Amino acid sequence: MFNRLIKILDNNSFFLFGPRGTGKTLYLNSFLPREVTRRIDLLDLDLQQRYELTPRAFSNELRELPAEIKWVFIDEIQKVPQLLDVVHQEIERGRFLFGLTGSSPRKLKRGGANLLAGRAFINHLFPLTHRELGDVFSLENALRWGTLPKVFSLDDVEARKEYLRGYAHTYLQEEIIQEQVIRKLPPFRRFLSVAAQMNGQPINYSKLGRDIGTGVVSVQAYYQILEDTLLGFRLEPFHESLRKRQTARSKFYFFDIGVQRALFNLLNIDLAPGTFAFGQAFEHFIVNEMIRLSSYGRRDYQFSAFATPDAEIDLVIDRPGLKRAWVEIKSTDRVTPEDVRTLNQIGPMAGESELYCLSRDPLPQKIGATQCLPWEKGLVELGL
Repeated sequence: MFNRLIKILDNNSFFLFGPRGTGKTLYLNSFLPREVTRRIDLLDLDLQQRYELTPRAFSNELRELPAEIKWVFIDEIQKVPQLLDVVHQEIERGRFLFGLTGSSPRKLKRGGANLLAGRAFINHLFPLTHRELGDVFSLENALRWGTLPKVFSLDDVEARKEYLRGYAHTYLQEEIIQEQVIRKLPPFRRFLSVAAQMNGQPINYSKLGRDIGTGVVSVQAYYQILEDTLLGFRLEPFHESLRKRQTARSKFYFFDIGVQRALFNLLNIDLAPGTFAFGQAFEHFIVNEMIRLSSYGRRDYQFSAFATPDAEIDLVIDRPGLKRAWVEIKSTDRVTPEDVRTLNQIGPMAGESELYCLSRDPLPQKIGATQCLPWEKGLVELGL
């Protein structure tokens, strides 16, 4: 088992959200002492149906638990959101603490479920970071297969392909069809493939709608589904004016490179350094690492992308207590002045900011006002 960076307080009830396969159940099985924990698995259909019909039965069962039980661990709470009313009451009584996992908070958010009003802290678990992987980490493997924990138990290339293909299929079957999120599945299937192809690029809702044969409103709803079910996140455009920020285009990144490549049918294709595809995958990897490390470190960083007709910067990071950071991500192993030309041009207009270029170049250097750093060191310098 990998040593996860997430830090959950052990004296308060909590939610642990994360996509399927990130290791939520495994983590909580080790985090919560077995001898004082009652585990309830809502993937058990009989149990799920029992609680759906009579949520009060759950409360009655809690009253019968032995006195030494301190924690109640409910796996996949979104399957029976009605239980949250009971959890609320039990937290108020003060006998139990609750650990609640979910891989699809859509039902909780959209269905008006009781989110316990701060009585349960919210945590997120992601695929593995390079720091959690330690000596097992390989950039080449991370860019090709992603970093879901299961991937690292599969040494065979074909097994990894089948796992990632199956993951994409399972998502469609379980998270979309079973939860009846959409009425027509074929357009959504086409959307997933095109969205994977457009990963990390500005979203053009109208063009994407034409490509898959549906309207703008449906495409916007599809992206919202991906966010609600934790399959990815939007990177909003940077602008000091909130109004102008809302009129510019967002970017969308899938939560894991391996899943994105499976949806785009790229698993049979190797990634060669120096190619456009390699550069895209490297940018995707770095952005995901930043989001994960910021979340685990409780940094409260705000990430956005900067683009004008004349210039584009991969990331703008607002860091509470620190200067704003402008970051270019380059997959090259040798940074040149041309790689940071746009950053250095923007520098004088960026005010009290710091400029960074993160790359595979092992030699740190300063070009103009830009700190050019190996990506691992760059993440540390950014406070991640």
